[in-house]
Amino acid sequence: MSDALKSMAVAEFLDLLASESPAPGGGSVAALAGAQAAALMAMVCRLTIGKKKYAAVEALVQTELPKLESYRQELLQLVDEDTAAFHAFAAAMILPKENEEQKAARQQALQTAAKAAAETPRRTIRAALAVARLIRQLHPVTNQNCLSDIGVAMQMARAAVLGAAMNVLINLPGTGDDAFNHEAAGEAKTAVHDVEGLAVETTRAVLASLG
Repeated sequence: MSDALKSMAVAEFLDLLASESPAPGGGSVAALAGAQAAALMAMVCRLTIGKKKYAAVEALVQTELPKLESYRQELLQLVDEDTAAFHAFAAAMILPKENEEQKAARQQALQTAAKAAAETPRRTIRAALAVARLIRQLHPVTNQNCLSDIGVAMQMARAAVLGAAMNVLINLPGTGDDAFNHEAAGEAKTAVHDVEGLAVETTRAVLASLG
């Protein structure tokens, strides 16, 4: 693929996503959801800064905004990196296996590619969970005219963490590394638990405020 996914028009990306090509897939979509969460909350921050009503929290919001922007860029990059990791695994799958030496080399390549394919969504988990925590922190103090945007941002961050966790777990059986698998699975499951709590708290608060 000559063009980076992150540079595609929305319609073009969705056409590719809907095609018979297995990548981009769920991992890239999870990263994109996280990037959208960060972008949406960054918008809320910008609609808070400069408003007299929120002068008391402006310094806080200005401090946290660059973090959201940093995570947005990281997650956007992970859209492409997740697809690249899949292609690397697919390339390992078609390596020759006509003799024992080739079989061993292929197996090693598959395990390396599987670990990379799990490590990429682990990074998505970390970034998206950090975004969810920022959304939860900023929700009560940012522009309350943006409550629906805050709610949507949290749901996108939640989807990113859950989606990335699934993509971690599906790749672990192929890594051949029990210690890595234990650590990665534990991190994924803990992140899912944490983001569910953040999402429930924020969603309830947003809906209650909206009436």
